[in-house]
Amino acid sequence: MLRSLRSLGVLTLGLALLTGCGSSGSGGGSPSAGSGTATGSGSAEPSASAGPESPAPTPTPSPESPTPTPTPTPGPESPSPTARPGDAELAGRRIVYSYPGTTVPEALLQRVRQGRVAGVIFFAENVGSDASALGTAVARLRAAEAQSPSPRTLLLMTDQEGGLVRRVPGGPAQSAKDVGRAADPVAAATRTGQEAAAALTRYGLNLNLAPVLDVYRTPGDFADSAQRSYSTDPATVGKLGSAFLKAQQDAGVAATAKHFPGLGSAPAGANTDEKPVTLDVPLNRLRAVDERPYRDAIAADVRLVMFSWAIYPELDPDHPAGMAGSIVRDELRTRLHYDGVTVTDALEAKALDSYGGTGPRALAVAHAGVDLLLCSGRDVAQGDAAAAALTAALGTGELDRDDFTASANRVDALRGTLK
Repeated sequence: MLRSLRSLGVLTLGLALLTGCGSSGSGGGSPSAGSGTATGSGSAEPSASAGPESPAPTPTPSPESPTPTPTPTPGPESPSPTARPGDAELAGRRIVYSYPGTTVPEALLQRVRQGRVAGVIFFAENVGSDASALGTAVARLRAAEAQSPSPRTLLLMTDQEGGLVRRVPGGPAQSAKDVGRAADPVAAATRTGQEAAAALTRYGLNLNLAPVLDVYRTPGDFADSAQRSYSTDPATVGKLGSAFLKAQQDAGVAATAKHFPGLGSAPAGANTDEKPVTLDVPLNRLRAVDERPYRDAIAADVRLVMFSWAIYPELDPDHPAGMAGSIVRDELRTRLHYDGVTVTDALEAKALDSYGGTGPRALAVAHAGVDLLLCSGRDVAQGDAAAAALTAALGTGELDRDDFTASANRVDALRGTLK
């Protein structure tokens, strides 16, 4: 992806937002990472691809969330005794890392040189005052990748949805809601997709945790409050979201549809970055309304789909979507025939607190069949912990090697199409 409300500010803190893909990309239901901050251009942004959610620049240690440590432990360099030599590299090919501040940590560059990183998600705090720091960071990451044993283009991503949710300077200034109300909505969606791609390519990024395909229900609800939904009509959402993603992908930036199977029914304040959310939507309505835009996006060849962290009792009463095989494999892959890359919302989302720390969360996601794990807590140790858990489980046979490799191969295939 990565594919509730928080107070956000325009450069200070004055706008109330909520965040999915990103959430990065993109946290549970907010733009992939969970929380929002002011973009380098002064626009407020909810956190990463998770959604309008806004993860704090420095994650607060808690029993349930990854605790930042100066020296990541365990790291991908310490696989379990039964792990094969290549397991750490295989696990790393499914991990999206993040980091704090404007300087890429040497630890992350080292992982990249080892071929143990699929991608990196960026937030406003990584951009710097004039965005030059972001350009430097991207150059250093690309140089490190070129030194890896099997160089593959890194997935360099952010949440550039438009309107309030923008991580890097540039467009689109129009939100999804603005586009839906435009005189010519399809033309506006196409233009905003082009503008998003232009903003990302300017800094060397190649993947956007957008567009949001949530079909909101009532004014002011979760998806509508940050103006991240195109419409209350699923056909309109599908048409405009597809126009956005096609324009963006035509410009060389991979798009992410989020947050499957849909957060449009979430009421105001139902933010998975902050707490568990259950959406008790009848199955026929979930498929006819919330999943409807994904059929259009899949037909338009969307490159990634991000899952929400909400629970949908009609599909799985016990697990959030990104941890439910009945949703990942049965609903998206089998019923909707999607064969592209899948990505979690922010792995540090508080909706997952009952699953424990990063390791157990990573295993639950891998068991469900999601390809990319979005470690967007701005802490290299978080990505290391996820990679270590996957590496150990591969070594013991807890995770099926063929399925695991198929996921890594899908991610590699995507990386091979991008610059």
